[in-house]
Amino acid sequence: MYNKAVFPGKYIQGVGAIAELPALMDLLGKQGLVLASPSVKEKILPGCGIDLQARDIPIESFNGECCENELARLSAVVLQRKVDVLVGMGGGKTIDTAKIVADRAGIPVIVVPTIASTDAPCSGCAVIYSQDGTFESVCYQKTNPPAVLVDVGIIAAAPTRFLVAGMGDALSTWFEARSCDRTHSPNECGGYSTMAGLHIARLCYETLLAHGLAAKLASERHMITPALEHIVEANILLSGLGFESAGLAAAHSIHNGLTALAETHSFYHGEKVAFGVLAGLQLADASAEESETVFSFCQDVGLPTTLADIGLGQAGREKLMLVAQKTCAPEQPVHHEAGVITPDKVLNALLAADAIGQARKAGRTSHRPGGL
Repeated sequence: MYNKAVFPGKYIQGVGAIAELPALMDLLGKQGLVLASPSVKEKILPGCGIDLQARDIPIESFNGECCENELARLSAVVLQRKVDVLVGMGGGKTIDTAKIVADRAGIPVIVVPTIASTDAPCSGCAVIYSQDGTFESVCYQKTNPPAVLVDVGIIAAAPTRFLVAGMGDALSTWFEARSCDRTHSPNECGGYSTMAGLHIARLCYETLLAHGLAAKLASERHMITPALEHIVEANILLSGLGFESAGLAAAHSIHNGLTALAETHSFYHGEKVAFGVLAGLQLADASAEESETVFSFCQDVGLPTTLADIGLGQAGREKLMLVAQKTCAPEQPVHHEAGVITPDKVLNALLAADAIGQARKAGRTSHRPGGL
């Protein structure tokens, strides 16, 4: 394999950036279609200052799950309307659906995230779920999106939980990249990481630690500050470039395993990934200092630190073993971690992270790294 890295064609971020959408659509096609989540269709598009109706651009509502039934439905709509440029506007699942539909149709996609909850927007891959929300597979597109348009004004108006979940997703970027580099494992574009990929992943982590709490406070007040803009960039651009060009490992595999339990389905992708990071640190025998730093960050910004925080407070070992087994499926990137990873090791890592999280909440940890 070769060293490989991938990037979107254009990344545009700023307050009022949505105004660039008509020009981007004209640049990439003649007959556009906007795939929008219901909340975007009802609340954001009417006030964004763009008259799509006057431009004869239809809006299609996303039905809520990136599953094969929805992909087939939307593929038929694209074919029927002779669409040659598709816009995906909304959260991670809306965006993933638009990317897959556009890829299958052989047309360009413009990604317009309205929340900074995942690193999906810039990537050339997407996750397909079952209709009930269980992880099924990762779907790789031929190219990354030609354009990603991020209006910070829209994101600042969204509930803070989305931004925090995005920080959870972004938190995994450096640790998974580091694992892939250490074990010489492939990244998500079929090669080994470049220096750029690794440094972007590291920058993502450093940005979270430096600006995460301030960004959360700004988001709670719907204020646009430099800290908020830094975290929006970290959640969407840095994490997107970092995970794809440097690789995945334990955290995302644990997320995929967690989707096997219905109790977790009401929690966001990034929230489950964040707990995957904490468990992954236990799996990888991270230093006490590093574990302390990451647990503290999660507590400060409000990310899960216990199984109860993701709906599994009453789950016993037998139920958690289902998570561990799905985490360790042969195709999962948990095997990019050092050593032989088994369901028993993953189960113990989940329980260890939970024990630390519970002890911290109960005030039984010392302020010295690693003290239970």
